[in-house]
Amino acid sequence: MARAAAKIVEPTDSAERMLQILSESARLFATSGYDGTSMRDIAEACGISKSLLYHHFTDKDEIFARVALGSTRQLYQFVFDRLPEGGPASERIRAFMTATAEYFQRYRWHWIASTQAFWNDPEHRREKERIMWRDRYEGLIRTLIQEAVEAGEVRAVDVPLTGRLVLSALNWMHRWYKPDQGLAASEIADGYFDMIFNGIKAG
Repeated sequence: MARAAAKIVEPTDSAERMLQILSESARLFATSGYDGTSMRDIAEACGISKSLLYHHFTDKDEIFARVALGSTRQLYQFVFDRLPEGGPASERIRAFMTATAEYFQRYRWHWIASTQAFWNDPEHRREKERIMWRDRYEGLIRTLIQEAVEAGEVRAVDVPLTGRLVLSALNWMHRWYKPDQGLAASEIADGYFDMIFNGIKAG
């Protein structure tokens, strides 16, 4: 009992503690699922007491909603902030893809937990907000593709279909990507861009 108590660390900074709780919760939700994760699990992963955890969050639903919504919103902002303001539209598409992959590599557990929440959350926690930010993110790549078409950098492709191709390549990386093996996520995204933009046909 004494050893368990010794592991509890009281917070020194509220914002830092909140970030820790959300990060550890994302990892647990991603690896164990919502039903397989308890408030006790989260508290133990953070090295804090359950009472302190409840001081920051009302219940597990609130944490799950914050992880799911936060990841969707932050992905859009992360990618948007890394798009060059000028230059060829095709290079902005490349930047979109590599920034998305960089976000995935940095916040992998948030990405996986958010993806699971989007498709498998029976309670539809903050669903309208999640869809709004998802639509903004998808609208961003479609705008970039349309700009590339209008600039004559790519042929007159079906923009929504091409956007889905780009996003499908990126969104499924979590099913097979191993952070400690092979290329970095951004390098994989750059390879995807080259294959999509230049094709794979010889000559």
